[in-house]
Amino acid sequence: MAVFTLRLSCLPLKKLRLLIVLVCLPLAACTVLPQRPVSQVWLLPAHPGAPASGQTTNRSLRVMQPGTSQFINSSRIAVQPQGAEITVYSGARWSDSVPVLIRNRLTQELRTDGRFISVSSDEDNLQADFELGGDLSSFQGVYSGKKGEVLIQFDARLVQTSDRRVIASQRFVIHQPIGR
Repeated sequence: MAVFTLRLSCLPLKKLRLLIVLVCLPLAACTVLPQRPVSQVWLLPAHPGAPASGQTTNRSLRVMQPGTSQFINSSRIAVQPQGAEITVYSGARWSDSVPVLIRNRLTQELRTDGRFISVSSDEDNLQADFELGGDLSSFQGVYSGKKGEVLIQFDARLVQTSDRRVIASQRFVIHQPIGR
């Protein structure tokens, strides 16, 4: 077994300083100061819905987390203050990551709807006849001057699980004024 010994006295002062900086650099990422606590945690607001009056099917549905960008795939509350700039509200976050919030809300609403004999989520990993998934490309507050609105864009896909065939797809875009 070879032993590596470094004699600091034989290093020039510039190299010694560089070595100290390189050794201490990873420690700079650590902090002994506590992180600033999040002051507000938000739930996704619910709109009370009545059970559907449509026909019930003897099929089961599994709701998947939507695919999204890394920026949206977090519990941070995104805001687009102007143009193409996107940032997050300081000191506030969602109660869970955005894809989980969307999946859980869709699962809850579809169970309440009652059209499917069974509704589960990808978290349960149960066998299902159909799978509802898609891509969430927008989930943020958008400001134009002093007026703000919530923008949600979800491209939904209904897939037959037996052959992975897309049965239906639809884009949903929601613009909701902030403050209502």
